[in-house]
Amino acid sequence: MESVLTEAVGLLDEAGEPALTFRALAARLGGGVGSIYWYVSSKDELLERAADFVLEGVLDATEGYVDGDPVDDLRRTAIALFDAVADRPWLGTYFMRNTGSQPNSLRYYERVGQHVLRLGLDPLETFNAASAVVGYVIGIAADLGQQPPEEVVDGSTTRSDYLARTVAEWRELDPDEWPFLHTIVDVFADHDDAAQFRAGLDLLLAGLSLRAGHRPPPPPRRG
Repeated sequence: MESVLTEAVGLLDEAGEPALTFRALAARLGGGVGSIYWYVSSKDELLERAADFVLEGVLDATEGYVDGDPVDDLRRTAIALFDAVADRPWLGTYFMRNTGSQPNSLRYYERVGQHVLRLGLDPLETFNAASAVVGYVIGIAADLGQQPPEEVVDGSTTRSDYLARTVAEWRELDPDEWPFLHTIVDVFADHDDAAQFRAGLDLLLAGLSLRAGHRPPPPPRRG
């Protein structure tokens, strides 16, 4: 099963979900299509198991985040998932879609929840907080990993030129009708997607800390 999932992830990483067919997978494995049905019953199950296979690495990377400040451990656990989904946009679609065939996805959710538990919230707030963190990570990472516009993909324009054109279009909008866009347009022109994600995560965690009455430990004294 491991070799099947390794090759399935390889196909997904190379060209996304359309590239993952049983025929293409069988060709990479050097066998017949029928042999794959020994392991999975459908393409959907294969995609779910491939996503869960990748999540094993995220669990390994976050295993040690258990003894520090709970909000900091939660932040690092969230960033590890973000990095995985940003590198593999297909992962966000199939994360935790079927907990019966995705034990690692469920373990990741449990890990996030255990960090939240340490804040002492009631069960409903704990559920809402853990779900908000996971939903934010998956949503932003999947959005950033979307296929670029066709003109960028085919090379007729660069990403920076495409972004500059968008910024120029925003500047031409009526500032009385579009005050928000005019306020942020200069920041948008030079923004970094990963930094923006981390800033949003920090805002979410700051709200969670406030709700829980949590104060992070003071930084270590120097000298």
